[in-house]
Amino acid sequence: MMAAQQRLVARSGDKLDQLLWRDAGLGPGEISRVCDANPGLADLGPILPLGTVVTVPATADTGAPRALPLIQLWD
Repeated sequence: MMAAQQRLVARSGDKLDQLLWRDAGLGPGEISRVCDANPGLADLGPILPLGTVVTVPATADTGAPRALPLIQLWD
């Protein structure tokens, strides 16, 4: 099964990695794939202009939910 393509919209002060994490749950390993799908995106600078639309291309969905690493402050 394929995960659907997404369209994300930048808020004030968003950086690409922050937008991808907050709105799509994607990590830094996806940045180059997203930049390839959005020509000229990297030319906008480190902080995206308000309202910039970023397309996240569809990917193969493994069916497994994403698991975040467990961080424990005290052992």
